[in-house]
Amino acid sequence: MPIRLIVGLGNPGPEYEQTRHNAGFWLVDNLAGSALAREPKFNALAAKINIAGQPVWLLEPQTYMNRSGQSVGAIAGFYKIAPDDVLVVHDELDLPPGAAKIKKGGSSGGHNGLKDITAALGTQDYWRLRIGIGHPRTLNLNQPVVDFVLHRPRKEEQPLINDAIANSLDVIPLMCEGKYEAAMMQLHTAK
Repeated sequence: MPIRLIVGLGNPGPEYEQTRHNAGFWLVDNLAGSALAREPKFNALAAKINIAGQPVWLLEPQTYMNRSGQSVGAIAGFYKIAPDDVLVVHDELDLPPGAAKIKKGGSSGGHNGLKDITAALGTQDYWRLRIGIGHPRTLNLNQPVVDFVLHRPRKEEQPLINDAIANSLDVIPLMCEGKYEAAMMQLHTAK
């Protein structure tokens, strides 16, 4: 089955707009252009667009990160979108800036947005697109993780994260056609 819902994770509000934790919003913003509109019944910004000839919902929950499941569960329930047809785009501490990986299922890895979505969908078996932001330890920063994700990327990291998002955008059409292996092969070997 193809992807029918792409969820970008982030925190609402101008104070969070440029922070690492909003990498999911950045990708969805690129897909949506100006199409996103406030959808009160989902407590989110949402848009329905066509990707590779397929109708796809885009969603940016306007709850805080740790309550993202409220919006995802609401839209998935309303439009009867199965977890298999959901792609959640989020920042990933375990990947360096510039890397992006696709996977299906697995643990939340401590990501509170994923924990809440898993609870709302009742399963871990949904697709994830992980945008690498690095980890303060591997980047030689003496900064707690919570502080790190809620700050802007450093000047040298932002172009790398932008490249990872661009490479990810290139494979979204494949995922919307249900060509997951091809999407993973292309993204995971992108330079």
